[in-house]
Amino acid sequence: MIENIAARFALGQIVRHRDADFRGLVMDVDGRYAGDPAAPGPDRPGQPFYRVYVIGEEGGFIAYAAEEVLEADVGAAPLTAKQAAQWFTVDGRGRHAPRSQPIH
Repeated sequence: MIENIAARFALGQIVRHRDADFRGLVMDVDGRYAGDPAAPGPDRPGQPFYRVYVIGEEGGFIAYAAEEVLEADVGAAPLTAKQAAQWFTVDGRGRHAPRSQPIH
């Protein structure tokens, strides 16, 4: 049986984490938890999980968050071309990756 899971957030969308109080850009989505199997897993692994690139004052990091703790950040302005160039590598197809990670 094939299970269809629809992700609520799109690649490139700016989201806010309700509990951890950070904002970031959705870089990737897994239909269900695909984190480290040795780590303690989430309570609800069957929901979409997102890799979110969080841009802070001193640099960025990648967070792996469940859909249920994220919300769309409708008040956030899109990245400017200067910000995108500072934080991301962009390939010819418009795909973004943090400068510290390759585009695959």
